[in-house]
Amino acid sequence: LVARWSSSSYQLVDVGDGCDLSPSVAGSVAWVSEVNCSFFNKVQNMAQSNAAGVLVYSLPGNPIQDMNCVGDECNYPLNIPAAMVHEEVWVTLALRSGQLVNVSFQTTPSPNFFIGIDQQGALAEMGWFLYPAFNFINWQAQWFEFVAGLKTKLQSPAKVVSVFDKTTMQGEKGAVATVDLPLDLWDFDTLQLDLSLSCPSRRDSSCAQWDHTVQLFLCCDELSSFCNTELGRWITAFRRGIGRWLTDVSPLLPLLNRNRCTFTLKTVPWAMPWIASLSLRFSISNQTDVDGARKLHPFRVMPLFSGGTFDKSYNKRYWPTKLPIPKSSKKVELYAVITGHGSDENGCGEFCVTSHHFLINSIYNNTLTFDSAGTALGCTMRVKDGAVPNEHGTWLYGRGGWCDGLQVDPWRVDITKQLDLSESESNTVVYFGLFDGVDPDPAQQPGYIIMSSFLIFYK
Repeated sequence: LVARWSSSSYQLVDVGDGCDLSPSVAGSVAWVSEVNCSFFNKVQNMAQSNAAGVLVYSLPGNPIQDMNCVGDECNYPLNIPAAMVHEEVWVTLALRSGQLVNVSFQTTPSPNFFIGIDQQGALAEMGWFLYPAFNFINWQAQWFEFVAGLKTKLQSPAKVVSVFDKTTMQGEKGAVATVDLPLDLWDFDTLQLDLSLSCPSRRDSSCAQWDHTVQLFLCCDELSSFCNTELGRWITAFRRGIGRWLTDVSPLLPLLNRNRCTFTLKTVPWAMPWIASLSLRFSISNQTDVDGARKLHPFRVMPLFSGGTFDKSYNKRYWPTKLPIPKSSKKVELYAVITGHGSDENGCGEFCVTSHHFLINSIYNNTLTFDSAGTALGCTMRVKDGAVPNEHGTWLYGRGGWCDGLQVDPWRVDITKQLDLSESESNTVVYFGLFDGVDPDPAQQPGYIIMSSFLIFYK
């Protein structure tokens, strides 16, 4: 809905269930029952009938519901206001007897500050309730559960290297630190990034507005082509400062090939400041795989493709690439971090469904599809995974590979069986990205794809 009620008085017109067009409602507010078709269809029909707005009433004994769109409905804006109310029987009877009924609206300020108690018995802000619904309390409870589980994970044995400790991240430079790494790095097979982003003060009201991409870049050798390679990616929460995430980037361990490396954490330079804390957690997993064989260790990283403007020329920049396979390789893995941003007339790349394809040897199509992008509640499904709930803005909507206040999980595919390991020069890979199954071709304001992709070789 992209319109709001005014303070004017409107005439109310009974149009039954609102599942068909009703010319009689033009210029008036439609009084519509909740049955027989979706909320979207009711409001759309009344908009096409030139109604000034819609009041959907619940049947006796039924609760008021959230008037959410479903699936493709969410791609179509509706230009009249709508709301749901309990049925007032006298209103329905008066309308059906031909009496004139008017309706008016007022804005009543209400507090939007809520406090909860977490598993440790501590008070915690519960964020912003976009509309009055218990869903927001449920999502905050899910977040408390996530945090409790995260704290348990952080108690597992690991060698911890602190990179940033409550460091301000802002401006072109971001946050930069050079740290010493363990001398016995080869003994570890697991690397996790423990990142938290908080705000200048303890209250959410001091937190940065909008959602921005945060990237962690690594440089262990200024002369290396791997200097300033992306090691991790997150999206900031919109005016909430409780985010903390643990991201497994173990396949990129070979990039930490010096005892001293520089880490840069940054977002767009115009964003308000964030207070960042980052630790590297090195650990040893089970040394055997499910078959009882000794677990393999990543030893080489090969860069593949990056993203760019998601327009009709997007796929023209990608060509088949030969894959030189190191002779000692026992396993090869595709590793990619991909997110869609911006909004053309189709909502691409943030709110449209895009698919990303890595074609191995012209046969094996490895595909990552962002099928929850544009859904009304897509990112609420990720709260249990660490997405910060009850932010400002449209944090609830599904997006192209990301959610507000969440890490971007690497996509990993074992492609060993898709390759000929005996012929190091005979293998190829090519990437292409599609919108709705075809090449993107926006008419205006094309979005863009941020992508880091690699092949990881194990022995």
